[in-house]
Amino acid sequence: MKPLPLPLRVAAGLAVTTVERARELPRQLTGLPVTVASQVLQFSMRVQQQVTELAIKGDDVLSTLRPVEESPSWATFDEDLPDEPSRNGHRTPPPEPEAEPTAAKAVEAEAAEDPWAAEERAIVEEAGPAGVVGYDELTLPQLRARLRRFSAEEVEELLAYERAHQNRSSFTGMLARRLGNLQQPGEGGQ
Repeated sequence: MKPLPLPLRVAAGLAVTTVERARELPRQLTGLPVTVASQVLQFSMRVQQQVTELAIKGDDVLSTLRPVEESPSWATFDEDLPDEPSRNGHRTPPPEPEAEPTAAKAVEAEAAEDPWAAEERAIVEEAGPAGVVGYDELTLPQLRARLRRFSAEEVEELLAYERAHQNRSSFTGMLARRLGNLQQPGEGGQ
């Protein structure tokens, strides 16, 4: 048998493919919204990437025309701000010396004292160096957040305590820098 001409065979193959696609069309229509949404999102991501690349190139060109600030106004650190005159809030003034109390007076005073004062006294007794409660459990960011409230003497006390106990290099470095800032004239130091 002689083969059919090529154009006829191609036309028959095209007709069969069209029928197969027509049968699959209902199944493809259910996935069509997802496909369209996916392609739209991909397109928008490509556009965003291109816009970002253009902005970066623009920043590079413009940075040669205008120098960058050494210290932007929005970038401030605790060390850069002036010290507040208040204390760290953890210390209480030392108790005034009393005449020698008798045991009965001490029990009476304890019973008459309100629970908040007893708790405050317990906190002061538990306070670590420079009056910081739970100093050994503080993380570096927690200590950094409180550092502005300390005087130079308190920072010295914290630094000595840190070196004598845990001697964590990140803590000693931060405390030493803060102490240096406090001791510089004109920087809110002594």
